[in-house]
Amino acid sequence: MEQLVGITKKNIRYYEEMGLLSPRRNSENGYRDYGEADVEELRRVKLLRKLDVPIEEIRRIRAGELALEDGLRRHGARLERARENLRQMAALCGEMAEDGCRFETLDTARYLSEVARLEQEGTRFMDVRDSDRKKRRLTRAVIAAAVFIAFMGVFAALMVWGFAHDRPPAAVMVLLLLIPAALTVGVVLALLGRIREIQKGEEDAARKY
Repeated sequence: MEQLVGITKKNIRYYEEMGLLSPRRNSENGYRDYGEADVEELRRVKLLRKLDVPIEEIRRIRAGELALEDGLRRHGARLERARENLRQMAALCGEMAEDGCRFETLDTARYLSEVARLEQEGTRFMDVRDSDRKKRRLTRAVIAAAVFIAFMGVFAALMVWGFAHDRPPAAVMVLLLLIPAALTVGVVLALLGRIREIQKGEEDAARKY
């Protein structure tokens, strides 16, 4: 399914949890049994998500609670509002640039007041908490991996110290040292995958709705 549709396993699972996909289960082993209909269903979900249609609306469309035409028109109106938000932000950026602003002398009271006025009129500006949240996730992932790797390093060092006092056969030593080494490699690979996942942002885009 990942190769056919170009969606990660994590998102396929998430869309299934959200009721956008209902694969059959193999009665013998409980594995998901995807068919061509599931592939097409997932492609439809992918298309609508590419258009930034909210997951809840895709679920309602799929369930027949909302006509696709109505859902797309309503989403088109949201996109128009988003375009107007971008236009307002671009205009304010242009105004600040024309004023010859310098970072050290930036009149924050004036421009934040203008931002507040535009927000009262309906303009939505960037929520800085979203980008901060992504940084915190990256930091937590790196710290967790670093702590585990340090623990494995201490564990390996203790084993080496133990071997120095009571030397087992060489094959046993190598086998025992391979265990923390393999776990460390696995954690590093998992960390790299998690970093790519956070930076890609598809999980956030899905869960945002």
